[in-house]
Amino acid sequence: MSKVPRLTKAEADAAHAAAQKVVEVHRCLSAFLRAGQTLAEIDAFVGRTLDGLRVKSCFKGYVIRGHPPFPSHACLSLNDCVVHGTAAYYRGAIKSGDVLKIDIGVWHNVGGASWVGDAGWTYSIGEPSAMVRRMMACGKTALARGVAAMRPGRPYLDWAVAVQDTVEREYGFYCVENWGGHGIGKKVDDKSKRGLHLPPHVLNHRPLTPDGWAEADCVWEPGNLVAVEPMIGATTGKTEQRPFEFNPRQTDWPVYIADGSLSVHYEHDVLITEDGPRVLTEGLEEVGDVITR
Repeated sequence: MSKVPRLTKAEADAAHAAAQKVVEVHRCLSAFLRAGQTLAEIDAFVGRTLDGLRVKSCFKGYVIRGHPPFPSHACLSLNDCVVHGTAAYYRGAIKSGDVLKIDIGVWHNVGGASWVGDAGWTYSIGEPSAMVRRMMACGKTALARGVAAMRPGRPYLDWAVAVQDTVEREYGFYCVENWGGHGIGKKVDDKSKRGLHLPPHVLNHRPLTPDGWAEADCVWEPGNLVAVEPMIGATTGKTEQRPFEFNPRQTDWPVYIADGSLSVHYEHDVLITEDGPRVLTEGLEEVGDVITR
């Protein structure tokens, strides 16, 4: 099992600066979004905003085995697409009643090193239905309770229990199966994208099998930095990938709720300190997430 990095005070300050760049992008998005836009238009706006803030997307060009380089500045995931939507996977205009998840990741240069900020939030296009409002409340509550459980010396599993019990027992929705958060940090070298996905893996629910989450009993240590991100489906936690409507031979990046139901996604960057968890992306809760223009 890979060792989880532990940040110094100076490194924590740099990570906080990167996280706040992400929050600023979300603030700008809240003022920009409106019904009738395409995902491509929204992604282009994200690119311009990143340029204005003098940061770079850490998603664009990102590569994992089995996928082409990620083609967009942001992950833009609509309705039943829960994560990893690209700017071109859906070509229609967003409309009232849609639920749009926007995940922003940046490289921010601080003191000669590039640090990751990574946080996603869910936006309702138009006034949300009662169910969408409840799902959005569920995601925010699960995130807050999960973060509160991330105490130094306590197992990672505490996070998962807090999130799963909120989502499934209290609200009656479903944690997306076998998905979760991850460690973040600084770029290892100029040629590498490492720093965006580091140990540990932070599952959003209790492991589904005895060996389903090797790190479950590992404990949080001061200096650990992670991006934690509940992903929630309305009627199932199972996912699938599908061919694009405009290209039935291509599946690519987007991940969908298997039964086509709605989904939400919320993500904070969290630093573990001697006194408990510190949310580095503080301010996201105040971003306007109901778009009525």
